[in-house]
Amino acid sequence: MSPRILASGCFIAIALLVQPAAAQTVYKSTMPDGRVIFGDRPEAGAAKVESSEPDTSKKGVQLTTPGAGRKVDEMKAQRESGQAKEDQLRQAQEAVRKAEAALANGKEPLPGERIGTAGGASRLNDAYWARQKKLKEDLVNARDNLNKLRIQGQ
Repeated sequence: MSPRILASGCFIAIALLVQPAAAQTVYKSTMPDGRVIFGDRPEAGAAKVESSEPDTSKKGVQLTTPGAGRKVDEMKAQRESGQAKEDQLRQAQEAVRKAEAALANGKEPLPGERIGTAGGASRLNDAYWARQKKLKEDLVNARDNLNKLRIQGQ
């Protein structure tokens, strides 16, 4: 496609989009058998014809009433609040998964958490047990937080 044809096609498309919307008369034709037909011209043989022209003043088309607009705003706020609660719930679930994984991976003693005994064996020292206790407490706290969020969401 040549650049000249492409440019003229774009110009025509833009010109059509920029055209102001013309008010068009809408006809409501009630037929003798009671059928109602809407169209851009009256129907032949209609028993009654009503015409209306939409208001295209500068205020534009108003899709909602002010009361409905407030209701829409309230619904948006509720949706955003619900989304925030869902995000908190997902984060709490992830915290529980991480705490469970940390506890499972933390079973093996770390260097320095074993003490040699007189008989040549070794035993776990207080640092190991303190670390295990902390991992379990972290898991309990994460589960409590998750349960609290679930109860609040109901």
